[in-house]
Amino acid sequence: MLDRSIVNTQRSFSGFIVAGAIALVIAAIAAGYWFFTKSPVSLIASTSQSGAAIFVSKLAPVTVSLLVNPDRLQALESAGELSKLKTSLLAESGLDYGQDIQPWLGNEITLAVTTQDIDRDVENGKQAGYLMALATQKPEKSSELVELLFSKRVLAGATLATEEYNGAKLIYDDAQPKLEPLAGAVVDNFVLFANDVRVLRDAINNVQAPDLNLTSSPQYQKAIEQLPKGAVAVTFFNLPTLAQWQGLELPEPIYDTQIIALTFNPKGLLAETSFLTTSEITPASPPLSQPVEALKYIPASAGVVVSGSHLNNLGDSDLGKLWRQAKTAISGSETDIISRLEQPLLAIQKAWGLNLGEDVFSWVQGEYALGLIPRAGKTAPSWIFVVEKQDSVSEGIARLDAIASAQGLNTNSLSLDQQKVAAWTELIANTTKSEAQERPSFTVKANVKGIHTTLEKYEVFTSDLETINELLTNQDRSFLKNRNFQNSIAVIPEPNQGYVYLDWDKSHNLLERQLPILKLLEVVGKPFFNQLRSLTFSSYGDEGGTLKGAVFLKLND
Repeated sequence: MLDRSIVNTQRSFSGFIVAGAIALVIAAIAAGYWFFTKSPVSLIASTSQSGAAIFVSKLAPVTVSLLVNPDRLQALESAGELSKLKTSLLAESGLDYGQDIQPWLGNEITLAVTTQDIDRDVENGKQAGYLMALATQKPEKSSELVELLFSKRVLAGATLATEEYNGAKLIYDDAQPKLEPLAGAVVDNFVLFANDVRVLRDAINNVQAPDLNLTSSPQYQKAIEQLPKGAVAVTFFNLPTLAQWQGLELPEPIYDTQIIALTFNPKGLLAETSFLTTSEITPASPPLSQPVEALKYIPASAGVVVSGSHLNNLGDSDLGKLWRQAKTAISGSETDIISRLEQPLLAIQKAWGLNLGEDVFSWVQGEYALGLIPRAGKTAPSWIFVVEKQDSVSEGIARLDAIASAQGLNTNSLSLDQQKVAAWTELIANTTKSEAQERPSFTVKANVKGIHTTLEKYEVFTSDLETINELLTNQDRSFLKNRNFQNSIAVIPEPNQGYVYLDWDKSHNLLERQLPILKLLEVVGKPFFNQLRSLTFSSYGDEGGTLKGAVFLKLND
């Protein structure tokens, strides 16, 4: 039977590492806003590559690095986030940041899940290895810290042990009722902490046998080449081992590694990511050097907007392959985020008897834009879908007419503000009869299920009359003129494959309904989410075997 103490140890130290990683990211995100808008100081890392990567196995599932000294985030202290960062990193250690760490801490803090199972014995259960590496400017001072830390743990009841290992002094103790096991060492210019002394031994072996460490991995080196200059935080994922660690199925991985880099912009934070593969991949659409003109028919009130071209290529594209890999990996997990994201689309397909890929995407061969518009007092948003008219569009509309007819709907022609529109309607007959009437009277009510009309070179589809009327009467207030959208896309490289834009104030209620975990994240990162104004996603780049993308998080001015 698996020792319960092993399980508790793994979970406790896992929580310690994860809490630290979350604090790093939250602090870094919010700090970008404060430094660029409140201070003349530029917050740029001296290097985008982790020096501690030499301690990490090239098979490690996750490595997260903050590449600036936390003291450079002092402008954030008023918001309390820096204190949370220090608290997370020093949880239950008994150390004081200002007295014990600040005097020697350098420009890097790296957290890594180094192995899925420390002893590689599946019979006694899996115990992941965790490593924390803190860059030091004063190794001798750092050694004093390690001695101080473990002396305090001895006073708390821990049993101390030391050993010399390949020229490094390792200090470690065993688990006690009130303490989790800990191992520490100072190696070169880094202070290392781990949840097991075997993790430290492996870290030292990785340095002395370079072909074992992360820097020797061709995938890692290729990923590092994709990083922008001055990234302040970098996360590297080995996707197959990450899936295994999380108990996910990934039978045929298309992308094997992913790297994410955070850089600051005067208007917010840019997170750029690259997925790497040895397989041949195809872009979802030809590169676009500017936003599609179809956006001019999306009302400014839209909270979520998606735009691009050639939806007909999506299934066989790089994005389509990434989606299938994520869906395959996560489909068996308890927190199936992919299914939650798909629910609105599945609901539309079920309600209309549609297969979106075959019945809609297949004939969208030009520009398109989709907008979701929140309505007060309504759970479901209104929608508008704009498609550039190609030869295939007429055939697509005919297919939709046939589907509507099969659902018992009628296609009717209406005039709205002198614009001819076609409506799919459900006709309902109502019977009324009063005492004064000898015969009942009848009225027919038409419930509009969808509308479409032609505007210039575009076919516009909407969910209701209110939306099409908003478009026709407010064409001078289109989403394309949205200043916040324009400022956001100016940060994202061009050419690209289009944009997904989320106005946070207008869309977060909708997102919370699909992803309940988002509410928890909002609590954890409240100072940041209070500043968040919008998120803009895009994919770009045509280098072989690489899918590049970015998300820009626009913060309030």
